[in-house]
Amino acid sequence: MSRIYLKKAERTSQTDSGETRQTVQAILDDIEARGDAGALEYARKFDNYAGNIVLSREEIDAAHAKVPEQLKRDIQFAHANVRRFAEAQKETLKDIEVEIIPGLVAGQKSIPVRAAGCYIPGGRYSHIASAIMTVTTARVAGCGSIVACSPPRPDTGIAPAIVYAADLCGADTILAMGGVQGIASMAFGLFGLPEADILVGPGNQFVAEAKRILYGRVGIDMFAGPTDSLIIADGSADAEIVAADLVGQAEHGYNSPVWLVTDDEDLARKVMDLVPVLIADLPELNRMNAEAAWRDYAEVILCTDREAMAQAADDYAPEHLTVQAEDLGWWLNRLQCYGSLFLGEETTVAFGDKASGPNHVLPTSRAASYTGGLSVHKYMKIVTWQRSTREGAKPVAEATARISRLEGMEGHARTADIRLRKYFPDETFDLTAGG
Repeated sequence: MSRIYLKKAERTSQTDSGETRQTVQAILDDIEARGDAGALEYARKFDNYAGNIVLSREEIDAAHAKVPEQLKRDIQFAHANVRRFAEAQKETLKDIEVEIIPGLVAGQKSIPVRAAGCYIPGGRYSHIASAIMTVTTARVAGCGSIVACSPPRPDTGIAPAIVYAADLCGADTILAMGGVQGIASMAFGLFGLPEADILVGPGNQFVAEAKRILYGRVGIDMFAGPTDSLIIADGSADAEIVAADLVGQAEHGYNSPVWLVTDDEDLARKVMDLVPVLIADLPELNRMNAEAAWRDYAEVILCTDREAMAQAADDYAPEHLTVQAEDLGWWLNRLQCYGSLFLGEETTVAFGDKASGPNHVLPTSRAASYTGGLSVHKYMKIVTWQRSTREGAKPVAEATARISRLEGMEGHARTADIRLRKYFPDETFDLTAGG
């Protein structure tokens, strides 16, 4: 199926570099060796912060008092939506028990991880929504300990709205520390915290690399790169809304790709004319990010029909996928690779980012080809169990012994043999590999 690029990206996003890895590894090794003192040294160096690291109840309450009442209501609204969706997700996980063969019963249990570490960015922007998304889902999952970690500002500490959101959503501890040192403190159990079983939440390339290095020792939500968004639009779409949605996502960062896939060249041209105008009207920092992202990473792709558009979207496997086209039900059934799907112009990525309910911590850099985003399920371990009567164990033991010997694993075979001899002393079994 042919694709015509009306705009082709000059660059592609890179999530890692050898230099970043070496820097992060050295910091992690140093903090692990020196513990709290090492983490505090890096906090003073990178956060330029010498205040209290583990927030007291008094400090949390003081932050509450600084948050305007309307903002509190907005945070409460978003929290309620995210909690409601997470609770519905949790209901899809059921403990099961099934009799495999007569006498042999096996089951599945869902067990929340004991300790979760939630990283909440707080550099250029105060990511209030990230506190809501990560902490709420961990609390609904039933994690025993939830630490919210966010970089403080030099003179004022963590933004009060982040503190308020993390506390409202159920954080047990709030840690005023950013970057690699914050990730390390949660992973290594510094400052009296439990060692995290899972680390979640977005962050810059150093945070992402720290999570990547620690993966295996702890669980993580996903390997994250720059945020990306793709819009599918046909001739029925509103060009101004399409352009605004592209710009809204491009402002995330200079290397945040946005893509438009359409079968209508007139629409594409209108959007391409509108985007620079909308970017020019943004505040300075947002404008700089959006200009670079649109110039270097954005693409506009013209396809022959809706099937070609759907195939293009699946190939890109975007973090955010918006459909502004007719017959939304067809798109919902057809599309397969995305982190989160936004159907129709009445919803948009920003709604999902901030307040609508489904989680905004999503797979980037084509990871949506094989995984979904953060959900209550990420904090849950799906474990299995089994028990058996002696009669039920009999055919399993026979098969196990023969398969094990065929594989050359004699010790495995003998664990089956000994049970057959004990449970059925009067019977004879052919347990050779060729039996």
